[in-house]
Amino acid sequence: MINKLHFSSTHKQEHQKVFEAIAEEQKTVGYYALPEQDITPILEYSKRISDDIETIVVIGIGGSSLGSKAIYNFIKPVKPLKRKLYFCETTDPIEITDLLSHINIKKTHFLVISKSGTTVETFAIYKYILSLQTDSSAYTFITDPGSPLEKYAKEIDATVLHLPSNVGGRFSVLSTVGLLPLVLCGIDIQALLNGAQTIKQSFFNDGYIKDTLLKKAVFYAKNHAQYNINCIFAYSETLKYFCEWYVQLWGESLGKHQRHSALNVGLTPIGLIGPKDQHSFLQLIMEGTRNKSVTFIKIENFDDNISIPDITLPHLEMLDTLNDLPFAQLINMQCDSIIESLETQKDIPLDSIILPKVNENTIGSLIYYYELLTSLMGELIDVNTYDQPGVEAGKIILKKKLQKKF
Repeated sequence: MINKLHFSSTHKQEHQKVFEAIAEEQKTVGYYALPEQDITPILEYSKRISDDIETIVVIGIGGSSLGSKAIYNFIKPVKPLKRKLYFCETTDPIEITDLLSHINIKKTHFLVISKSGTTVETFAIYKYILSLQTDSSAYTFITDPGSPLEKYAKEIDATVLHLPSNVGGRFSVLSTVGLLPLVLCGIDIQALLNGAQTIKQSFFNDGYIKDTLLKKAVFYAKNHAQYNINCIFAYSETLKYFCEWYVQLWGESLGKHQRHSALNVGLTPIGLIGPKDQHSFLQLIMEGTRNKSVTFIKIENFDDNISIPDITLPHLEMLDTLNDLPFAQLINMQCDSIIESLETQKDIPLDSIILPKVNENTIGSLIYYYELLTSLMGELIDVNTYDQPGVEAGKIILKKKLQKKF
């Protein structure tokens, strides 16, 4: 993974200060240690799921589903997988009915994931599916130790797996939450962790990524009042759900009251996919308010050699320049052209990430890169990166509304 910054940041004192804070944070924040974990228990448990199972369904929302969904949809187009993976993450009745129409419920294993063990959306969906599939062996529950969900699972003699301590939901993709559904589908979770470990070692052992991440985070923090919208512009459809994961990670971690002031701060995340969004959101970036930074992500090697046929179309001879051009080359030419066009504006902060290819190692490195960047940003703009009081407020109101029903 290569990250090129198209802007300068020279605040060396801030670099060292925030690095020391993040190094200290490793002692209490659990996600930092996930790349080194022993995955043997997860691998052993995955072998207990019958070969007759054709489909895995994650019943969960937010951090319980977005990370594994991002990785699954990154890998699925390029690797034959042994099971299909679906995500039941909404109370939309149309979506629930449609999802269930695509699976054989008797050949499906359900992973019910709730860190707190009381997530309203998760248990609304679970109750409905339970009415259709009452066999407790069809379910695995993943939650915090001692939660109400663990107590329930033990009551029905179902398997319970735990989240590691001090790992928040949106940082949990490299834990049991993400690794179990992925390995059940045949994704190489050790390669995933190896990719994350590469970024971790480079950052904490003075590798190239340390300087790059520190420069990027300090620049964003110093200028967050002006450039308060951060866009990812990813040039591959395989990264569509990675963008959704990033939106939750960035928004829920950084949109806060500052710890030592009454100010509300944060950077609004926007996920874009090229070249589609060249024909929509790009106009706003190019000529709209100068409040957006943009990170381009492109794939160096698609491992796919399909090309545009050598066909001349009457009245469209000017498009013969496309003939024989590989699609992989075309999409990266489109990305590079947009970067060059935005560089002429001088007042739009840009950087680009080049991923070597589509595989588990690559997405593992990208996931951990963004988790580190989020932690750096939280420290620099003085917020608690790991809580979500704004989300909790809405949950409290909903529970009061539900109680009034009776």
